[in-house]
Amino acid sequence: MHTEPTTSGLSDPRYGGAAAAEPAPGPGALDELVETMARVRGAVESVVTGRPGLADITLAVLLAEGHLLVEDVPGVGKTTLAKAVARSIDCHVGRIQFTPDLLPSDLTGVNIFRTGSHEFEFRPGPVFSNIVIGDEINRASPKTQSALLECMEEGQTTVDGTTHQLPRPFLVVATQNPVEMEGTYPLPEAQRDRFMARITVGYPDVDAEMLMLDRQEATTPLAHLEAVTDGHTLLRFSALVRSLYASPSVKRYVVGLVGATREHPGLRLGASPRASLQLLRAAKAIAAMAGRDHVLPDDIQRLARPVLAHRLILTTESRLGGVTPETLVDEIVQRTPVPALEPADRRPY
Repeated sequence: MHTEPTTSGLSDPRYGGAAAAEPAPGPGALDELVETMARVRGAVESVVTGRPGLADITLAVLLAEGHLLVEDVPGVGKTTLAKAVARSIDCHVGRIQFTPDLLPSDLTGVNIFRTGSHEFEFRPGPVFSNIVIGDEINRASPKTQSALLECMEEGQTTVDGTTHQLPRPFLVVATQNPVEMEGTYPLPEAQRDRFMARITVGYPDVDAEMLMLDRQEATTPLAHLEAVTDGHTLLRFSALVRSLYASPSVKRYVVGLVGATREHPGLRLGASPRASLQLLRAAKAIAAMAGRDHVLPDDIQRLARPVLAHRLILTTESRLGGVTPETLVDEIVQRTPVPALEPADRRPY
């Protein structure tokens, strides 16, 4: 049965407000983006210390309107990173602790029958937020995990045959522990493919861990973190990022890298065309944060690992030989010729 999309939750400021039309980027918009995202980066790095470059990839995914998977062992700051990004932006944040007994309606919402009016009222779930933090996403059943697929890909969710639009901006930051496998459900390939990037936080070095002890000995920096921008500003920045110029040479380079993953003998499954699109979008965001209005091959190379590695499936021989998807991505980057950019490959005027 076809139903027209509703706007449940969009006009309510608790769920991010109405999806306003995006204004065209004006003069000085790129400088404003660089300055604002530098403040957001500083706020995040004041909480998550000793991980250079981690905030840049996270913010690139945010500007490119993608979703982020944070995968690492417990206690290294996965959830702290997600919370720091959320608190740096004045918008509605929803947090979900995934457990085996979590139901799809616990994420998307449920219709409640009101006896007074004899009508059903939709009660939105936590996905009706601008930033959704999903803790230990692989602890939920496949049925519950699948409830996020429509949300992540189409920015909407369907409950009891009615489609509800989600607020914008919309970012899912999910964490998972790759070590403890008891009581977990591995993410299916279709869901991993919907995450624009996967990052690992990693252990801090000695100096960074000492700094963390000093900063958090008596209090937590997260409690004092203040917002430095808002959701509507991010929408403007996202429109600006989409308008950045990518030359045909750069696009061929993206297609060449992604295509090489499909032909590599050490891989059973390469990256999808969605990976090509998301790699280019993320590269545009990195270029914008660097103050450039065009994409360089360096931007593509920097993001190849986080954008491509989690989409690849190794052959049995590669897995038994101790090969990782990351090492194969590095090999592909090294073997794929980098295009020589001409002046015409920059934004034409």
